[in-house]
Amino acid sequence: MTNRAHTPNGHGTEGLLYEEPTLFEQSAKGRKGICLGKADVPEMKMGEEFGSLVRDKAPDLPELAEVDVVRHFTRLSIQNYSKDLGFYPLGSCTMKHNPRIANKAAAMPGFTDTHPYQPADSVQGNLELCYELENMLAKISGMDSVTLWPAAGSHGELTGMLMIRAYHTSKGNPRSKVLIPDSAHGTNPASAAICHYKVQSIKSGPDGLLDPSAVEEAMDEEVAAIMITNPNTLGIFEENFKKVADIVHSKGGLVYLDGANLNALMGYVKPGEIGADVMHFNLHKTFGTPHGGGGPGAGPVGVVKELSPFLPLPRINKNEDHYNISYNSDTSIGRINTFFGNFAVLVRAYTYIRELGATGLKEATEMAVLNANYIRARLSGTFNLPYDKPVLHECVFNDKIQNEFGVKTLDIAKRLMDYGFHPPTVYFPLIVSGAIMIEPTETECKSILDDFCDAMIAIAKECEKDPDLVKTAPHHPFRRRIDEVKAAKEMCLKD
Repeated sequence: MTNRAHTPNGHGTEGLLYEEPTLFEQSAKGRKGICLGKADVPEMKMGEEFGSLVRDKAPDLPELAEVDVVRHFTRLSIQNYSKDLGFYPLGSCTMKHNPRIANKAAAMPGFTDTHPYQPADSVQGNLELCYELENMLAKISGMDSVTLWPAAGSHGELTGMLMIRAYHTSKGNPRSKVLIPDSAHGTNPASAAICHYKVQSIKSGPDGLLDPSAVEEAMDEEVAAIMITNPNTLGIFEENFKKVADIVHSKGGLVYLDGANLNALMGYVKPGEIGADVMHFNLHKTFGTPHGGGGPGAGPVGVVKELSPFLPLPRINKNEDHYNISYNSDTSIGRINTFFGNFAVLVRAYTYIRELGATGLKEATEMAVLNANYIRARLSGTFNLPYDKPVLHECVFNDKIQNEFGVKTLDIAKRLMDYGFHPPTVYFPLIVSGAIMIEPTETECKSILDDFCDAMIAIAKECEKDPDLVKTAPHHPFRRRIDEVKAAKEMCLKD
């Protein structure tokens, strides 16, 4: 156990730190956390019923009292950093505050106590919410139809690409290639490849933007689609998007928009009106639902009317004031999820949109863009900007200036932990060497941004005066410098 180490600006907490043993290491024979009464049903001879599936002996589980278990997980919890503790400047991830009203709505008994096998007549409220959310997302994006069922952004990408393949197949040729700019999100190539497409990378221009001439050179009748992240991973709006879309459409291809960065466009740009045919929404980014920790997420997909027949099942239809579910279609790509997706996430997104309204969503976009450009302006000159132009929701620096003192991006990120801040995204996007990718989101106030920028500027000065201090960081957090490569190659697992 150690006392809390002082951090330069007081952000973050360490409390009393424990080298926490595993539950198995804490186990003490005979300790119990629960006492079950004698069973009032006949004992079943499991071996006769299930044969070889039955264990020869009971599993060797840890023996602990309730207090042991509670304290174990509580101690682990205070070693974690969370959005409720402070600022998460992770570029590309959009880690913003999750409004509690959305969580409260998702926890309402009318939603939590329903079952996906209930008859449609008994869940009219659930179906109404889904139907209205589809229409809200369609209006925000300029798309004609939306499916809510994909369980994540990457799952939405896969769903969109499956619909693109089904569309081309219906025309007699599924086509063989997909164009993807080098500034797109990293999951785009995987989604295309899973759908049996060859991926052809398109290099960005010197201004960080997609060059229409490069697209025109690569475009032919075997290209099924181009997948564009807009704003791209540099935080820059693809101003040639409409021109690129026209080039792709002229050869019969489709345009997929990765909508993960929609919080930089809401209220100002509708992708469907500038040439996008398919796009996914990250509800767990843009619309304020919990993000991280492995889920849950939701990646609805919007399409133009030409692709609507291929939307996955089921479909929710409205007949006057009654909602019903359709499970049949000759053209649909079929089911892409069990039941109705991650329904509680849909409730949160619906609540978020209804709470903010059109004006509030537009203001959220304005604040996201303002915050990112404020950080860009404050840190410009202290850290190198490989693409020095106004950004939307995030900005990308690199370690070029600090390299002169032998300091690298990872060192800067580790030192930032000593100042009580979670590090930003590092070494992404790949087109920027030593990238430091920062996204403040719209939920952070100026004082927090100033504290963060002050810390970054202080670290830059340390790189000049005492680079070894930075290169050996962090010094204060519970865990110090970890060899991530060794940890990945030589995992220490306990039985």
